Amino acid sequence: MALPHAGKPIRVVGNTPEEFISTLQGSTVAWINFTVCDVLKDGSDVAIRLGFSASLVPNLLKGYYSEFLDNETEIGIMVPAVRVNKMDLQAFPLLLLVRKDLIVTIHSEEVVRLVQFSRYADNYIRKLPVSMSVEDKLTSMLVRILDENNSRNFEYLREIEEQGDQMSAVLLDPTSPRTEVGKQIYELKHTLITYLNTLWRTLDVLHSLRFGDAQLISDSPKMLSLIQLLVEDTNRQISLSEHMSEVLASGLEVLQALYNNQLQILNNRMALTITWLTVLGTAVLVPNTLATIFGFVFNIEGRWLIWTLSVMTFATVASTYLAYWWVNRWAQLPKSAQ
Repeated sequence: MALPHAGKPIRVVGNTPEEFISTLQGSTVAWINFTVCDVLKDGSDVAIRLGFSASLVPNLLKGYYSEFLDNETEIGIMVPAVRVNKMDLQAFPLLLLVRKDLIVTIHSEEVVRLVQFSRYADNYIRKLPVSMSVEDKLTSMLVRILDENNSRNFEYLREIEEQGDQMSAVLLDPTSPRTEVGKQIYELKHTLITYLNTLWRTLDVLHSLRFGDAQLISDSPKMLSLIQLLVEDTNRQISLSEHMSEVLASGLEVLQALYNNQLQILNNRMALTITWLTVLGTAVLVPNTLATIFGFVFNIEGRWLIWTLSVMTFATVASTYLAYWWVNRWAQLPKSAQ
């Protein structure tokens, strides 16, 4: 999309940079959007053939999610283009190459971006005042492109929120496997943290633009106010994302409480089981020991048999009662397993 020195905006469709050269030569400002297979290889080739330096795209792609390079006569910007599928978040680079009369956007085929701006770009350029300087027109168009990318990224926060709502339903189900729930909560929180990271990196780029220090960026208060609005929108998105992160953190605390409750119930059951095993062991051990002793000392027959059985019965009952009393008195066992 190009705005000639005189006349209406021109929309040109092509497959190679050379198809746009003649249109660019007669234009005041222009915007070209390229979709490529390989951003590094194909993006560098597109940039070179449109007159940008060969090192611009490779240096941009060295950044972590975002980058801002000002080479006086050209500016390179990389911002993240987010795509979320359930709990799988991917951030692709969106490159914006700027010179005094041209903005070039380059992104991969996996990312659908700038559809809205592409549809109304001719109306947008047509409405730019004739008296507006080239720097103002260029800055205004750059802000519009960044805003559309931010808006598209923000739409995916709703999808993350939907996953969080589904996670709440899983937590309410007592039959849900806790190990699987814990894994899903981690994946959701990791997705949200990565999303927050892309917002912070986008904010870094906006901070580099907000004062108009770059020579190609307008320092008009009106244009800088547009950038400031973008900064405020991004900060609001960060606040919403951080709030959701707190909600997920509370979900992890609930899960930990459930685990602790289950462990306590298991400990109570084990303690009760050990108590009765101790009592039963005493009931078996004492008569067995007495029977062994009497078997060696006496020949248990006739008149000794009744006496021996009486002693063993009394010793068994007494030792069982004493074992139960001592364990119940000093071990402080739970009254039930629940």
